[in-house]
Amino acid sequence: MDLLLAHGYFLADDPAEQAVMRPYPPLGILYISAYLKARGFSVAVFDSTFQTIDTFAELIDRERPPVVGLYCNLMTRPNVLKMMRLAKHAGSTVVLGGPEPINYADEYVARGADVVVAGEGEHVLAELLPCLASSDRSALQTIPGLVFYLHDRLVRTGEPARLPNLDALPMPDRDAIDIRAYIDVWRAHHGLGSVSLITARGCPYTCTWCSHATFGFTHRRRSPANVADELQLIVDMYHPDMVWYADDVFTISHRWLHGYAEELARRGLRVPFETISREDRLNKDVVRTLARMGCFRLWIGAESGSQRVLDAMQRGTDAARTREMVRLLQRHGIEAGTFIMLGYEGEELGDIAATVAHLKAAPPDRVLTTVAYPIKGTAYYARVADRVLPLAEWEEGSDRDTTMAGRHSRRFYRYATRWIVAEVALEKARRQGRPSYKRLLRNYVSAKVGRLGMRLSEHETEPAEV
Repeated sequence: MDLLLAHGYFLADDPAEQAVMRPYPPLGILYISAYLKARGFSVAVFDSTFQTIDTFAELIDRERPPVVGLYCNLMTRPNVLKMMRLAKHAGSTVVLGGPEPINYADEYVARGADVVVAGEGEHVLAELLPCLASSDRSALQTIPGLVFYLHDRLVRTGEPARLPNLDALPMPDRDAIDIRAYIDVWRAHHGLGSVSLITARGCPYTCTWCSHATFGFTHRRRSPANVADELQLIVDMYHPDMVWYADDVFTISHRWLHGYAEELARRGLRVPFETISREDRLNKDVVRTLARMGCFRLWIGAESGSQRVLDAMQRGTDAARTREMVRLLQRHGIEAGTFIMLGYEGEELGDIAATVAHLKAAPPDRVLTTVAYPIKGTAYYARVADRVLPLAEWEEGSDRDTTMAGRHSRRFYRYATRWIVAEVALEKARRQGRPSYKRLLRNYVSAKVGRLGMRLSEHETEPAEV
């Protein structure tokens, strides 16, 4: 083979993900595989999700691929470093891609990576592989989008060009992996087998905490017909019960959305789905269209109920209108999910209270909370970089395994999370026609414990050193 593609997500090693059991295939490397195969390269894919790192080691030792391409995000850094060492030991050239190596190119190259790809990988790898097959590494300098060592000097070849026409890409190489294993896991744990697809690349919004490492601030869409072709292929081959549109903002283009809905209706395609959007890209017409298309759950990146915090994040969204959109979705039979971020720079107790009030005023069907962590390369990271403290060695952690000197303590945010979750559950139980009094009492007590814990720990801050 010319190239072995792999990623570093091992479900068996992640207790948190095992509790959720919502895995999806690595679409990024499946796109790369399809693109390179169409150009005559021999490519194999190691899908780590249901495998072990020992299985990867056995494959590397047996096949000795000349080049190993590893996709890495911030969650998979430790595993990718282990896989990189295994590949290097077998004599393979290691190429890294994904948002994590872009942000830490120096660190990965210093630890043995031969090349880091900064940006979309399809056309970069098509140029890179022939160069790697030759003995002249100086030719790499002519390929935009690379970071590598040449004569003990770190070389960066600049930004790669973005693919202008996503319709020209072949469909993801789903035949290279066992898609039905994912569907079976979903059916076993959620009653519905799911397959993912993506209709666009990139996000033009300027949220300070969000990484744009791979696609920048571009936004490029596939045509409605092209996406419908893929959906039809998925339905015919895998017969899923639902699909997940993995776009950053699915409804960003209303013209595209209505065109896609018309294309699906023309073909008689209606597959239940869930996806993500923003309040400012929703309205009555959009929500009605989503419902007709089969949307049963839509996640809104609310982040906070405090408009002051949203403005500090440069979200460009309105907290009051988010509540309106939650109600609108629910009126049309679509579950509303919400993401909430605590601990953003400058957040105060009043902002957390505003978030609780925000969620109680229009309780979403699902709430996911996180405590803000600065991702390298973002405006948020640049603002707080001198206060970021690692909680683990770089090789063993990620940007999530950090805290910030002077911020409320981690214990405080555990109580704050408990308060938010319990208050929302309590409000939802109160609105039920015949609420369970046992559940009401349980959530009431949990909310009180969370609020009391916040009061007791509100003066605790993260130390200057950990």
